Amino acid sequence: MQHTLIMLLVTTAIAPVVLLLALGAVLRRKFLKDPGFWKGMEWLSYRIFTPALFIVSIAGTDLSVVPPGPLLLSLGVPIAAIAAFTVVLGLSLRTKGPRLTSLVQGAIRLNTYIGLMFASALHGQEGVATFALASAVVVPLVNVICVGLLSGYGEKRGAVPPKPLWRELLENPLIQGCALGLLLNFAGLPLPDFLSATLSMLAAPALACGTLIAGAALHIDFRRRDAADIAWVSALKLVVLPLAAAAIAIPLGVSGPVLSSVVLICAIPTAPSASVLAGRMGGDVQLMATITGAQTLLAIGTLPVVLKLVDLMKLWL
Repeated sequence: MQHTLIMLLVTTAIAPVVLLLALGAVLRRKFLKDPGFWKGMEWLSYRIFTPALFIVSIAGTDLSVVPPGPLLLSLGVPIAAIAAFTVVLGLSLRTKGPRLTSLVQGAIRLNTYIGLMFASALHGQEGVATFALASAVVVPLVNVICVGLLSGYGEKRGAVPPKPLWRELLENPLIQGCALGLLLNFAGLPLPDFLSATLSMLAAPALACGTLIAGAALHIDFRRRDAADIAWVSALKLVVLPLAAAAIAIPLGVSGPVLSSVVLICAIPTAPSASVLAGRMGGDVQLMATITGAQTLLAIGTLPVVLKLVDLMKLWL
C-alpha cells in the first residue's frame, strides 16, 4: 500500500466516517430517540442494502486476481490464533466466563459497514468486492468461534438458546449476498437491466446507513476494572491482528486491493452486533458495548498507522 493510498484513506474515508459516526450519535441522542427506528434501519442495512452491495460488487468484478488459498490462510490463521491467545490470557488472569466471551468477541469480531466504507474509498467497486469476499471467509469463522465460546462460557441463566450454528450461517444475509454475487460472476450471467438498476439503487444507501447505525450505537461506560482489559484486547484487534494477517499474506503474494481488504477487515473495530449476541447468550453486555465504542474511536487513529506499517512490511518480507 503506497503512501498515496494511506493519504487517500485519511481524506476520503476517515473524515467521512468520523462525520457520519458523529451524525449518527447526535441523531440518536437528540432527534431520533425511538429505538425502533434504529432497529428498523439496522434491519434494512443488514438484510437488504449491504447484501445488494455485495451482489452488485462481486458480480461485476474480475475475481481472477483474488487467490483463494492465500486469502483463507492470511485471514483464518491469525484470527484463530488471536482468539486462542485471548482465551489463554483471559483464563490466566482468572477472567470469569461471561467476561471472557466478550473479550474474545472484542478481539476478532468486525464492523462490516465501517470496513466497506474504507474499502470503497481506497479501491472503489473492486475494493468492495474483495472486502465482501474477505467477509465471506471471516464472518463464518468468527461466528463459529464466538458462538462456540459463548455456549461453553456464557451465563446460562436467562440466556436465549441460539439457533443451530449451520442455520445461523446459512441465513446470514452477508454470506447469501456473497454467494449470489459469486454465482453470477462465475456463471457469466448478466442481470437484466431493470434488475441490475434495482440492485444498484438498493446498494447505494449501504455505506452511509451502516456508518450512521454504528454512530448511533456508540456507547462508552467505563468501569474501572474494564480499562486494562479494553486496552489489551483493543491492541490485539486493531494492531496485532492486521499486522499478523499482513505478515502471512505478503509472502504468499497477496497485493493490491486484496491485501488492502485483508488488512482492513482485521483492523476495523468490533461490531455493535457483538453486544446483541452477548445479551442472547450470557456474555458481559456492558463490557462488550464499551469495547465496541472504544474501538470505534481508537480505529480512526490506528488504521492509518497500521497501513503505514504494512507498507513498510512489504519492503522486509
